[in-house]
Amino acid sequence: MQIAFLLFDGVTALDAVGPYEVLSRLPDAEVRFVAVKPGPQRADGGSLELVAGQALADVPKPDIVVIPGGPGIRQMVHDEEITGWIRMAHESSRWTTSVCTGALLLGAAGVLKGLRATTHWRALKDLTAYEAEPTRARVVEEGKVITAAGVSAGIDMALRLAQREGGDEIAQALQLVIEYDPQPPFATGSPESVSQRVRSLADDLLRLRALPR
Repeated sequence: MQIAFLLFDGVTALDAVGPYEVLSRLPDAEVRFVAVKPGPQRADGGSLELVAGQALADVPKPDIVVIPGGPGIRQMVHDEEITGWIRMAHESSRWTTSVCTGALLLGAAGVLKGLRATTHWRALKDLTAYEAEPTRARVVEEGKVITAAGVSAGIDMALRLAQREGGDEIAQALQLVIEYDPQPPFATGSPESVSQRVRSLADDLLRLRALPR
């Protein structure tokens, strides 16, 4: 089972690495990190690089497509080489997925037309430009398309996908393997649950990383 993770300059690292830690452990998983050009791709923080081992053309028909998000997405939605690869891969994929603003790239490729979808809360309204129905949910499954909300939601998406591919017990075992047992110190994981002061601080932090509005 070939799983292709798209990488690019300006990727949010956890968008890719979180699902990787789950999906790479599935039986028969064959992971490929791909980019327009193979080589290191700098994450949005500027100090971390993830390496794409293959070009898009080298992996034309993966079984599972994972599109992470990050500030680099804003330029890539106009890149026909990338959106064309997504369209082609989606034609034969078993699953086409996104994390965070990766959903905007699925939208630009025409994958989300007429579907419910989610993304980072700050970019949710942008889905309407691609004729998708924005849905304030952590994970949204529409046929073979699964979209996840911001950053850490990619782990939830990957566990949902592991359940679909391997069944409940495999998915539960994978959750145990990565000891995914969230117990955050604050109940501030959604914009609805925070004060205006915290929301403003979050907006400032996102601007520092050049994440989308």
